[in-house]
Amino acid sequence: MKNLVLSFLLVSCLGFQSCKKNETQKEAEAAKSDAESIVNVQCYKAVYENDTIDLKLNTLKNGKISGDMVMKIAGAPLKNGEIKGEFKGDTLFADYAFIEGTNKDKTFKNPMAFLKREKQLIIGNGAMETYLGRTYFAKGKPIDFERVKYKLEATDCVDK
Repeated sequence: MKNLVLSFLLVSCLGFQSCKKNETQKEAEAAKSDAESIVNVQCYKAVYENDTIDLKLNTLKNGKISGDMVMKIAGAPLKNGEIKGEFKGDTLFADYAFIEGTNKDKTFKNPMAFLKREKQLIIGNGAMETYLGRTYFAKGKPIDFERVKYKLEATDCVDK
């Protein structure tokens, strides 16, 4: 009889513990989704000769940036992908993960820097380094925002 009571208590404690664990996981997921909720959406467009770039940026509650970018560069396959990053001062540092053309098997990832000036985002050019298969802007080398092709202008967002 004593063993039966102990066994029942042990099983009950385990049951309560697993319920508490599920509650904690649900709270963490809710906090994460709340931090990732969108507080602002801004769209930008750049046209340079026959090239077009469309960018949609979502500002998240936690201050991070996510969005979509489509690059139609003359003589090159269409680049379509996601952008993720964050502002450091007036500069958005982001990673652009994209596919080229219809090749959905291979995803490319490039770092990008955008300088925010009034209602513009200017795509910067800088020296790149690759370490362990990941490309970064070279430390200690400036990013040029003056001699650039693409200056994205703020525009109204259009759902497609």
